[in-house]
Amino acid sequence: MEKTFNRVRSTKDIIIFVSLVIAGSVLILLPTGAAVNITGFFMIFTGIILAFVLKTGYKDMETGEAYCKEEHFFQQAMNAPISAAIASKPDSIDLSQEDKGNAVRLDVYYSKSAGKAYLQLFEYVPYKYEPCSKIYEHPVTSVEKLIR
Repeated sequence: MEKTFNRVRSTKDIIIFVSLVIAGSVLILLPTGAAVNITGFFMIFTGIILAFVLKTGYKDMETGEAYCKEEHFFQQAMNAPISAAIASKPDSIDLSQEDKGNAVRLDVYYSKSAGKAYLQLFEYVPYKYEPCSKIYEHPVTSVEKLIR
């Protein structure tokens, strides 16, 4: 079965929108001017909206483990070297060639607590990225260079 990762709320996302709602509530309850109360209202409103739309974490649907995602973009000429590198030795990927084009995208899903990382290469076909490699599993220690 192929690995699938779904977007989920991370702990950081939850902390952000809960702190906005709490800070906004405190500003509304303070006996100050109307401007502070309006600011508190907008902070609560922003926190509620972020509760619905902010999802920066990823979850493996098979195991339920939480992962983070990094994306690296390369020019088309780097497709073959990166394909060879992610299959055997991902720490040999030359990041000095990164951001010189966006025809090839390297997705890195990693979990330091699980000690695993998954790499997949995508190629830009008009209007979307199509996978051009299978998903490779490596230990996190071998992809430390790709994780910022």
